[in-house]
Amino acid sequence: MATRELLKIVASMPASDGAGVKLRRSLGASPGTRHDPFLMLDEFFSDNPDDYLAGFPAHPHRGFETVTYMLDGHMQHKDNHGNTGDLGPGDVQWMSAASGIIHSEMPQQSEGRMRGFQLWLNLPGKEKMRPAAYRDISAREIPLVEKLGVKAKVIAGKLDGKTGPIDGGSTDPYYWDVHLAAGGSFEAPLPAGHNAFVYVYEGDALVGEAKKALPNRAAGLLGEGDAVKLAAGQNGARVLVLAGKPLREPVVQYGPFVMNTREEIEQAINDYQSGAFARGKIATTL
Repeated sequence: MATRELLKIVASMPASDGAGVKLRRSLGASPGTRHDPFLMLDEFFSDNPDDYLAGFPAHPHRGFETVTYMLDGHMQHKDNHGNTGDLGPGDVQWMSAASGIIHSEMPQQSEGRMRGFQLWLNLPGKEKMRPAAYRDISAREIPLVEKLGVKAKVIAGKLDGKTGPIDGGSTDPYYWDVHLAAGGSFEAPLPAGHNAFVYVYEGDALVGEAKKALPNRAAGLLGEGDAVKLAAGQNGARVLVLAGKPLREPVVQYGPFVMNTREEIEQAINDYQSGAFARGKIATTL
């Protein structure tokens, strides 16, 4: 296997979203930090309720997918079609906003830790106007791969003969949560044509054969190859590994709308303001 090396480090930056939720944003902090097909990665992590209680009140999306992965706490999704989803520790919601949805994501706790991630994954132009859909995935549905010094949750894609709840699709995403013990190492194949990156959210990690250091709470964009290789330091590491097939299409973004042209963005704004999102149809499962 040809090991992917660390090409670029994207440090996460403090940010605020929704009604003032404090978070850190790596990919997507600026247009130059996207990594096709990945648009954005946010990490939210706080023991202070003032940082998250305001949540994410009703807001629209069009043209991409959102993936919410909870580590700690309880968040509830509601949308304009009457669907409700509760996310607890280890749960995932994979939502395809596609042609349009209005939803909220609100904390269901008044104290304690709230921690998790939201990933934005682009859709190809031909799928941006299909009906919206989503899938709530409980922690018990996510396969766990265990090796000496390594545990890996397979949220999407394949790893060591196990397949995640999300598999295939236009971008064929891979999404693993890899836990490395102190001094542990991890190596696994990834499709050669995919773009890939890793995000260290606990400890620190060394990436590739060159063992380049990737600091805590930073994303590392990986080069070409067909395998990823990680090693943990003395404190161990917890790392997200993500890969997807690049779309190589124009990206025009205006807040929660991601399309291919300015005209499509203008149409999205008009559709939202005219109530067309509220009249759309949604499938309950992907």
